[in-house]
Amino acid sequence: MGDDVRLPGRLGAVRMAGELPERADLGAVFDELDYQMACQAYLWALPLVSYAQWQKVHREVFGAGACDLVHYETYRDRLGLITANATTPYILNFVDLSATGPLVIELPAGPTAGGVSDFWQREIAVMGEMGPDRGKGGRYLVLAPGQDAPADTEDLRVLTSTGTNIMFGFRTLDPDPARSKELVDAVRLYPYGQRESAPATRIVSPQGRPWSGDQPRGLEYWQRLHAVYQDEVVDERDRFYLAMLKQLGIEKGKPFAPDERLVRILGQASAAGELMARANTFAKRFDGSRYWPDRQWDLVLMLDRSDQRAEHHDQLLERAAWFYEAVSFSAAMKSRTPGLGQAYLATYTDGRGQWLDGGRSYTLHVPADVPAKLFWSATVYDTATRCLIDNPQQRGDRGSRDPDLVHNADGSVDLYFGPEPPVGDESNWVQTLPGKHWFSYFRFYGPLEPYFDRTWKLGDVTPA
Repeated sequence: MGDDVRLPGRLGAVRMAGELPERADLGAVFDELDYQMACQAYLWALPLVSYAQWQKVHREVFGAGACDLVHYETYRDRLGLITANATTPYILNFVDLSATGPLVIELPAGPTAGGVSDFWQREIAVMGEMGPDRGKGGRYLVLAPGQDAPADTEDLRVLTSTGTNIMFGFRTLDPDPARSKELVDAVRLYPYGQRESAPATRIVSPQGRPWSGDQPRGLEYWQRLHAVYQDEVVDERDRFYLAMLKQLGIEKGKPFAPDERLVRILGQASAAGELMARANTFAKRFDGSRYWPDRQWDLVLMLDRSDQRAEHHDQLLERAAWFYEAVSFSAAMKSRTPGLGQAYLATYTDGRGQWLDGGRSYTLHVPADVPAKLFWSATVYDTATRCLIDNPQQRGDRGSRDPDLVHNADGSVDLYFGPEPPVGDESNWVQTLPGKHWFSYFRFYGPLEPYFDRTWKLGDVTPA
């Protein structure tokens, strides 16, 4: 490498003394090394930081204790929940098993979908209609890594967590609000050690308070990562990432006190990492993600399995894409059994491949006989937050459960998206916001064979 050679990109200003950088410019080289490691660590840590942030909201904003459940029922309750379904309620909480010890979960019989996952958002168990209880209810015992099962586990399904912290959550699928509430009230959560005198599980409501469950930005991202890393399990496969964290001032048992240089680098890397995450999510490059070759709809969930492993590699970018735009993973989300579970498709662009613009009007043609045994819905999300759109209409979806949904004569449905309601078609309209981009999920609850064999085909979102 000669004296006149200049390196590309951010290292272009480094002066070379033959094959070596000038010693005065070594700092720039190391800054770039740390910056690149931080960008990769950002993408790797997305699922962990996402749950850690949400757990913090539960504790500090909603006042939820370890064995309480938070019930996200209203539209405003769910505005901070990344890509929430606007049709069914969510009931969940985050539990530190090192504090509670073995945890008992009692789920009643009825139409529910849920389960338990670790903080890497890997599914530990499916519960409800897609689980071993098949909707008949059951009692579960969750153990932390290294915890021994008690001697008396009769009538308990014993689960061993892959992490110290877990999320237990479920949704009620019964369309009747009264029956849905009965299911929620019947769930119990308590430490095994209190089984003889456990109080009723307290249900906590967000009460419409503003909150955000998306990953924090700037230095706060790394502060959240440092805090959860102190007591969370990290797999052997991730030890190289832990070496990167050490270089960035994040270690077990040590305070996080970055100097001015690291604060600058970490701030730049969190911004760049999020930009990479957005591109990786909203312009998917994964083989097989496009569901129909002549449509703009993608399979939103490209993870093959709950453990996030493919045959020859771990699915780092697939994981980053899903956990940037969503929270939690369940095998039920990738149902391959007609009539059970869910299937999700997403579109981030119109039929011409242009980003969806909140200041423009669009239509979506939904052909008749949507292959969904239970119901279907089309939901609008804000790309900046990945949460339900916070519009004056205070509504983000339209679907088959809407009693006022207007069908065409042939059974098909035309949906409308835009800042102003289409005259005469207001009941099929979702309001978008000028100056903001948006994307949409189309959900099939109980997907049927025409979805799986792709003989039924959804239209593109088309500019009006």
